[in-house]
Amino acid sequence: MRITVIGAGNMGSAFVQQLTRAGHEVAVSARDAAKATALAAAHPGARAVPAAGAARGADVVVLATGYADATAALAEAAPEPGQAVVDITNPLTADYMGLTLGHSTSAAEEIARAVPGVALVKGFNTLFAPLLAAGPDLGEGRRASVFLASDSAPAKQTVRTLTESLGFAVVDAGGLKNARYLEPLAGLNIYLGYGAGLGTGIAPAWLHKAA
Repeated sequence: MRITVIGAGNMGSAFVQQLTRAGHEVAVSARDAAKATALAAAHPGARAVPAAGAARGADVVVLATGYADATAALAEAAPEPGQAVVDITNPLTADYMGLTLGHSTSAAEEIARAVPGVALVKGFNTLFAPLLAAGPDLGEGRRASVFLASDSAPAKQTVRTLTESLGFAVVDAGGLKNARYLEPLAGLNIYLGYGAGLGTGIAPAWLHKAA
């Protein structure tokens, strides 16, 4: 697939690493063009592109900025109507231990309202960057899970295919409004990782009891 990653921070870097490893064609854009250039240079199969119009021609756009910058960055990328956009953001407070909004709305819903026409898919927001970069294998036959929520069935299927190509298990989390629950779940994961000292090698998963 042709993937545009918006953002060259920890999560953007982890995505570029995984996507190029899986053989996808990756374009990288960032507010700091030099960071995008350096990130692309470190991963064969990736190339840096200008932030303006970065979404052009992509099968999937990965929005890997902080939430505060997400709407402006996505609008600048000029996504096409119906284009699949994966929102990985969480509306975190400055200390990362709380959310700035939630329960009656979500970061994903606010972004979708601000940039109408895109097919927004909430996903990957419950993974730490080091775990994403390392890949889905958690040992003992276990794989990390990615929760996907969207009101667009075609976009969700496209992102599901992309996610599975990286080796992650997929949990269909229903419509986009369920991002209201996925973002607090990410907040709990952050507390457990940093506040409770469990580290960044953890991730939530949905388990099924064997018959």
